[in-house]
Amino acid sequence: MIFTTPLFWVFFGVVLLIYQFIYPNHTLRNVFLLIFSVFFYYKSVGYFFVLLILTAIIDYTMGWQIYQTQTKWKKKFFIVLSLCLNLGLLSYFKYAYFFASILNETFGWHLQPIDYLAVWSNAWTGGKLDIFKIIAPAGISFYTFQSISYSVDIYRGHLKPVKSFWDFAFFVSFFPQLVAGPIVRAVDFVPQIDKPYKVSAEEFNHAIYLIIGGLVKKILVSDYLAANFVDRVFDSPETYTGFENLMAVYGYTIQIYCDFSGYTDMAIGVALLLGFRLTINFLSPYSAVNITDFWRRWHISLSTWLRDYLYISLGGNRKGKIRQYLNLFITMLLGGLWHGANLKFIIWGGLHGLALAFHKLWMDITGSKNKTSTGLGRFIAQFITFHFVAFCWMFFRARDPDQGAWGVDWSKDVLMVWRMLNRIAYHFEPQLIIQQIIAYRFIFLIMVTAYLIHWLQRHTKETFEGWFGTVPDFVKAAIIVCIIMALYQVKTDTQPFIYFQF
Repeated sequence: MIFTTPLFWVFFGVVLLIYQFIYPNHTLRNVFLLIFSVFFYYKSVGYFFVLLILTAIIDYTMGWQIYQTQTKWKKKFFIVLSLCLNLGLLSYFKYAYFFASILNETFGWHLQPIDYLAVWSNAWTGGKLDIFKIIAPAGISFYTFQSISYSVDIYRGHLKPVKSFWDFAFFVSFFPQLVAGPIVRAVDFVPQIDKPYKVSAEEFNHAIYLIIGGLVKKILVSDYLAANFVDRVFDSPETYTGFENLMAVYGYTIQIYCDFSGYTDMAIGVALLLGFRLTINFLSPYSAVNITDFWRRWHISLSTWLRDYLYISLGGNRKGKIRQYLNLFITMLLGGLWHGANLKFIIWGGLHGLALAFHKLWMDITGSKNKTSTGLGRFIAQFITFHFVAFCWMFFRARDPDQGAWGVDWSKDVLMVWRMLNRIAYHFEPQLIIQQIIAYRFIFLIMVTAYLIHWLQRHTKETFEGWFGTVPDFVKAAIIVCIIMALYQVKTDTQPFIYFQF
């Protein structure tokens, strides 16, 4: 049950209908949303929903143990225990094959990971789930990081534990951002739980605008480009010219942005309709003038989480310049591994880590930390940053179609990037460019339009949103109906959001 399916909006319509009668009662409202959130997750991942409940129990208990314990070593024991339990569950479901393959190749063993949750489910329900196929449930990385931040904030003295388990479970499971972010912190969300419902007319219009915009990003841009161009080229780069391969790289660059930011836009909009404010997660990242600026704009909830809970814990910039550069690299390397146990993600994270460290070194050498480029210099900086990011996305996207999602020969993914670069460098075939532009005219029109809108100044976008908020409601309704009808004219088969796999 995802945001782009009619089923979700039918269910959400029912939720809003019931919500109108219960929202004044905080307890009833929160319990109702908790029940629906767990049901939503169950419909998304099946029996894996028990992991979400287990995570809530672990960190609610650890949070109180950390807070009530006065002895320093006991506080450390409980925070370490919380980290071990959370990261242990995450590692088992996301990295079991990765670690097993390393051990098997190193020692000649024949380890076979087993899905013990499937074993338990088969025993209790009489099912026939494959116990030798471990599937990482959607959203496990997001709610694990969210729950870890709660325990760490209590340990650091930044937060007091939530009194009610049901309130904490509601925080962990809140359905709009549960499976693909943004990563919400307890310090931002928990205070809203007991606040009375209040959504202004401006906020209501903002929520509707975000939801419609998110649907356009996902269906018209991301899904359409993936199904009709990007996936075909990435799956078989040798059958396309270098120009087509380059356009596919540009296509995936805007595809992943529209896919991920489209989801978070809808998540923020849906949450706002229910009276809860989530933090912004994207800020025109392809307008960045350097790689540091990019990570201040891209997946902001993850980049700030990595900064506050990993980079600072490693020492940040407090232990000298060399250590700072190393900490940046390690943080991004682990950030890449967070996306999945695959060589391509490690390379992707490593490249970004090296770029961040190099940029920090460059600023230290040149003393350009507080300098801002303008005019041609700014354009060149944006051009270089954009193409570095697009190059890194090639590793992120690459997957050999001949091996499964959990194929262990991960070098094939990396070789696919080399094959694409080879086509771009040696088989560009410029004499066919005009012909190919004509053949792919609708694809390229969507790509160019998406990029142009993305690069618009922020005040221009806000002006258009302001206009949308001022038009009469019947005009808004007509616009929404027209957009939805147009979207379902171009809609391909339902495609999951890219970040569901993380």
